[in-house]
Amino acid sequence: MKVDVAEISPVQRKVQIELPSAKVTDEFVRAYRDLGRRVRIRGFRAGKAPRTVLQRMYGEEITGEVRSHLVEESLGEVIRDRGMQIVSRPEIDAHELKDGGPFSFSAVFEVKPEIQIQDYLGVEVEKVRFAITDEQVDAALARLQEGHARLEPVENREVVHKGDFITLDFSGSLSGKPFAGGKGENYPLQIGAGQVLPQFETSLIGLKVGERDAIQVPYPEDYPNKEIAGKTVDFEILVRDLKQKVLPTLDDEFAKDHGECASLEELRGKIRGRLEDEFKRYQEEELKEQVLSRILDKHSVTPPPAMVERQTRYLMERYDDRGAANGASDEAPATTEETKKLFEGRAARQIQATLLVEKISQQEKIEVNDRELQERIDTMARSSGERAKTVRDYYARPEAREDLRAQIVFDRTLSFLLEKSLIKEVDPPAPKVDDEGKKS
Repeated sequence: MKVDVAEISPVQRKVQIELPSAKVTDEFVRAYRDLGRRVRIRGFRAGKAPRTVLQRMYGEEITGEVRSHLVEESLGEVIRDRGMQIVSRPEIDAHELKDGGPFSFSAVFEVKPEIQIQDYLGVEVEKVRFAITDEQVDAALARLQEGHARLEPVENREVVHKGDFITLDFSGSLSGKPFAGGKGENYPLQIGAGQVLPQFETSLIGLKVGERDAIQVPYPEDYPNKEIAGKTVDFEILVRDLKQKVLPTLDDEFAKDHGECASLEELRGKIRGRLEDEFKRYQEEELKEQVLSRILDKHSVTPPPAMVERQTRYLMERYDDRGAANGASDEAPATTEETKKLFEGRAARQIQATLLVEKISQQEKIEVNDRELQERIDTMARSSGERAKTVRDYYARPEAREDLRAQIVFDRTLSFLLEKSLIKEVDPPAPKVDDEGKKS
């Protein structure tokens, strides 16, 4: 077998292979022998049909099979022997294949680039000093209190105020005619929470429970429903009930019931510790990002276009999924050219980082064995509750297991690089003050 490997670019190779006639002949012999065992030809015993008969009936099919086998086998051997890490489907250009003659073809494909790694230990990064303030603890405690609030009927008042929780019936009309989406019954609404058009909410303030009222609501020109955009709509309103949020008292009983603590002071300490842990986790991720950025700046890594394309597609699919989950309109797709360019840039950097960290992990012999991999899968399955079987089935696939192994190695390598970095503590930036004296 004659082989020539040409470097088209740092991430692209062209392999030319010529196979001798003896190899081609042997492959045709094997193919027809296997075919004779598989098929039944009238007038011949199993496996006894002459090759000339088989050629007449299946010649074109066998030639295609032989061609595919010769390309796959010989190209795979070259890729393994040369240690090339192929990342794209090869583009094959094959010459005519004839039994008894030589066969040649070329293959063009993308590979991971060769990376010369250096100066990746002792990277300087900046760590911001921090301390959880009493105000942050108070805010977290207030969120906990808010989460355990109760809705209770309003006593000694029948008029709607801002902040109230109401249930209402409404029926809208435009020039006396109803419109799509303009009617609802037993509709829950908190006044002032921004759930509906502000002009509609404001018009409800001052209405009385149990009485039918008429209001007029002007809709802005850019309102999504074009039928009522820029027009004033008449509504008939019936407020059915009126409730208000009642917050539990922040005391030792609250701490026992909702914080599993003996006292409010102990609960505050528990909240402070949780906030500190959250900030430390965030800070560690931010430091890892700094380390990665510093190392990327020191190395020139050419990302293979095929890898960038796959990662771009993945990022855009995630973006579209989040948009759908948040109720984004199908009329405004996320896949604009500007958006695609943005994601291509992110994808290229992520691929560069992946290749760079992979090289460092190989150099530092950072690995994940099968036992560790299975332990991670078991942990993920246990935390998935009813979806445990789905998780295990997914990671029963070899490619899924290897993707997870690569992710764990990536994370461990970043942790290793952070441990070896030079961390300088700095004061947090002074808060900015606007013209009204407010900090931001």
